[in-house]
This record gives sequence, C-alpha cells and structure tokens, in this order.
Amino acid sequence: MPNTQAHDLISSREKLIIDEVGEAVYNLICNYADLSSKHTSVQQTQTRFQVLALEDGYYDTYINLERINDLKHINKFFEAVNSKLPDDGIFIGCVETSRLRKARILKKYPRGISDAYYFIDYLVKRVFPKISFTKSLYFLITRGQNRVISRAETIGRLYSCGFEILLENTVGHNLYFFVKKVKEPSFDVHPSYGPLFKMRRIGKNGKVINVYKFRTMSAYSEYAQEYVYHQNKLADGGKIKDDFRVTTMGKFFRKFWIDELPMIYNLLKSDLKLVGVRPLSKHYLSLYTLDIRARRLNYKPGLIPPFYADMPKTFEEILESERKYFEAYDKNPTLTDIKYFFKAFYNIIFKRARSK
Repeated sequence: MPNTQAHDLISSREKLIIDEVGEAVYNLICNYADLSSKHTSVQQTQTRFQVLALEDGYYDTYINLERINDLKHINKFFEAVNSKLPDDGIFIGCVETSRLRKARILKKYPRGISDAYYFIDYLVKRVFPKISFTKSLYFLITRGQNRVISRAETIGRLYSCGFEILLENTVGHNLYFFVKKVKEPSFDVHPSYGPLFKMRRIGKNGKVINVYKFRTMSAYSEYAQEYVYHQNKLADGGKIKDDFRVTTMGKFFRKFWIDELPMIYNLLKSDLKLVGVRPLSKHYLSLYTLDIRARRLNYKPGLIPPFYADMPKTFEEILESERKYFEAYDKNPTLTDIKYFFKAFYNIIFKRARSK
C-alpha cells in the first residue's frame, strides 16, 4: 500500500477511535493492532450482519468499538467474528462489566439514591434477561441494549465462541479484551442462564453425566475454567484460588449447601451414589495424575466426597485422600461408605467444613 494511502487509512481510523472512545483507548489498540494494514477492520456496530458483510479470509484483525452490552445476540456476534478471522486472528472489543458499572452508578448519584438505582438497574438489566418468563419481554422492550454483563460471563462467552484471552485492560468504565481465534465456536444452542443448571461431568467408565446444581457462578463460567485456573492456580482445598466467577449469592449458597440440593435428583437417577469421589469436569480431571485419573473411572461419583472426611488442604493431599478411599472401598464398599459418611457429617456439622 502506498505511503499516502496508509497515512490516510491511519488518520481516518485514528479519528474514529479517538472521537468514539478516546485517545487512551487508541494508544492501547495501537500497541496490539496495525491500524495501517488493509487487513485490519475497525467498526462500531451492534449487529453481526455488518461483520458477516466483510470479505471472507481477508482480515486478520477485527476491532469493534461498540460495547458488547449493547449487542442483542452476543454469541452470534462473536461467532460471526470468528468466521471472518483466520486461526490466530485478533479480535478487540470492550464491555462495561457489572463491577465497573456498579462503581460508575455509585459514584454518579448521592448515597441512598445510588444504592436504590443500582438495585433496580441490576434487577432489570441483569436478572430479568436470565429468567425465562421475563426474558422475552425484556428483549422486546430494550432490544438487548445496555445489559449488565459480568467479566466472568464475557470471558466465558469468548471462550465458548473459540477465542483465547491475550490481554484484559480497563480504560475508564470499560474493560477492553484482546483475544485470538484458536478454534471453531462451540455453538451452544441451549446455554444455561437461570438459577438451575446442569454441568457436564465425567462419571463411571468415562461416561459424561449431567450433574444438576443451583447456579453459583456467572453464566458461561464453565468455558472459562481453564483460563481462570492458569491465572490463579489452586487454593487450599483444591478449588481455584480467588475465583471471580463465583457470584455474591453463589458464595451464600455454597456456605449453606443450597447449591447442591438439586444433586439429589442425580442420586435418585443413580448417576451418583451417596458417598463417593466428586464428579469432575474434563479440565479438572486432566490435572490429576494418570494413575488416579484412570482409577477414578472405575467408581461411581458421589454426593458426599471423601474430601469432607479427610479435609485435605493441598491438591496432592486431595489425590492421596481419594487413593485411600479407593483402597478402603475395594476391601469393604458398604462399611467404607458408612464410615466416610459419618466422618464427613461430623466435619460438616461441628467443624463447619464448607465448599468455597
């Protein structure tokens, strides 16, 4: 491209970005995208149809200046971007996360008014779109614009649509994400938004089972598990450290075991037994040593895991706890489950053992 054309292209894109989102964002984007390249597309759009109108196989970087809060069909938009990018192609976008939104509202209005405003805003624009009987009315009235979206949901949606996070950076009231295409989208046609959801877990003989729970994390959080693990690693007790995917209500549910009540249905279906190792996701199971991973597949998972009997603190201690349970179970299954049940019951009631 001649220098004059390249200069004109940069100038037009510089003006668009600075006018719409500011110079700080422009400087941030310049660090990760070549605005002089004809293979870079910069749009400000709320519809995927403008993305789909782009030439196939031509662009290696796509930038959208519109917040994803204002997209009616967020995943469809992400899937459209995915379809236009090559492998390792770059997608840059932004979101006003629920946390940034809360800070903005509480700062904008006097205390008391801001609290009431925030409560109504969260209820209408975060809760209503997730409930089946209010969802249709909400989208009819708002067309999906100005929704409240958490950081965890944003990351989960991006991963479910075939992207991998390269960078997150907050500028003003928006979180800017820089991602690359690593695979085709999952095309989850029946995503779970509501309070009751099912998790895909590995059962006996490697069979994939659906385990039911009350939601304690943001929607699409399961797709972000590997990302959060690599960012934060594991805390004592084997759970991911400082897991931002867990909601405030979710922490309350976990503290009082409310989230696990629907698993009684799995117990009645015989997917789970009363005492047994915890049913794990494919990613979490991949962290186990090969011998424990293979051995786990010989046993039906349980509602009450040996974790609550032994109370291990490190991941290695969790593996050793499960190994001890397997060895005892092989010798006397019924007696072992009875002993583990009462020991776990004691720790839960009197030592206040809880899931975090």
